[in-house]
Amino acid sequence: MSEASIDYSKKLEEMKRIRRTLSPEIKRALKLRLKMERKEPDWMRMDEWRFVRIANKDSWRRPKGNDNKIRKERKGYPPRVKIGYGKPRIVRNLHPTGFEIVHVYRPEDLDKIDPTRQAIMIASTVGLRKRIEIVKKALEKGIKILNITRDVKKTLVGA
Repeated sequence: MSEASIDYSKKLEEMKRIRRTLSPEIKRALKLRLKMERKEPDWMRMDEWRFVRIANKDSWRRPKGNDNKIRKERKGYPPRVKIGYGKPRIVRNLHPTGFEIVHVYRPEDLDKIDPTRQAIMIASTVGLRKRIEIVKKALEKGIKILNITRDVKKTLVGA
């Protein structure tokens, strides 16, 4: 094994341990959000139970019909999406670890990131070569990576 691969394996282990220091208010709100998400119903589109082409998709659409039973909130029909199911504002759009998620497409995007508050999510359209560059630069800067892939780990560690 080369020294570079040992170095990256240690850095990858250290990256797993990166934690954001959270205020008690944010910790409480994250726990509350988790409880709320567990109680939240699975939102159903009208006639999802009838048609295979609609079922099992994340394609919720607002019920608009005059006689739509979900819109009228009739008994025996799925619950309607309402503002009351919303999560606490301070933890909206945060990762469960408390980091803000920032999508990264190029290694230059890492220059704008604050490692104490933000973590990166590498876009799915980024290829392997550029993904490796982004991961190397993020490890050097001590930025948490939320979606590091096996093939990147394999090339960095050299296993």
